[in-house]
Amino acid sequence: MCEIEIRRPKIDEQNQIYEFFNLVITHTYQKEGLSELKDELNDEIETKKKFLADDFASKGGKRFFLFAYDENQIIGSIAYGEPNSILVEVTKGQLRHIPEVGSMLVHPHYQNQGIGNMLLQAIYQALRNKGISEFCFDSGYQQAQIIWTKKFGTPLVFLENYWGENSHHMIWRKNLADV
Repeated sequence: MCEIEIRRPKIDEQNQIYEFFNLVITHTYQKEGLSELKDELNDEIETKKKFLADDFASKGGKRFFLFAYDENQIIGSIAYGEPNSILVEVTKGQLRHIPEVGSMLVHPHYQNQGIGNMLLQAIYQALRNKGISEFCFDSGYQQAQIIWTKKFGTPLVFLENYWGENSHHMIWRKNLADV
């Protein structure tokens, strides 16, 4: 691993970013034992592509992505933007005006090497630069929930069996002063 660069995406990297989304999300579904959920997998990839299009169209105003690069290879992503429908509905609108941090993906060959923490610190700084003091975050991936619970503590909302038997969903609300 060389020196990691974290920066905004360029429009001419769109196809490379799409390949990254496809690789990492497919790997995540395999790791979580969800490979048979082809429609959901494709929906997740298409959602990330839409978020990226929103970022490019709004110049980071509606959705704001940062990517981690090792030389010219994309190895990680993170974004913030409007909270997803689960966050808004489950909290009865409580999180409606709080940006959601998400699209946190790390290339399988770079996981557990601190890339995620680097991306989090960079997005925290981007939020601070915009005068934003808090964010929300959610996760339905069981293995990721272990990491997020260690990092963010007890979730604000724990949705037991939300995705099916023993498949929960967790929602956090965090102040930037506390992370």
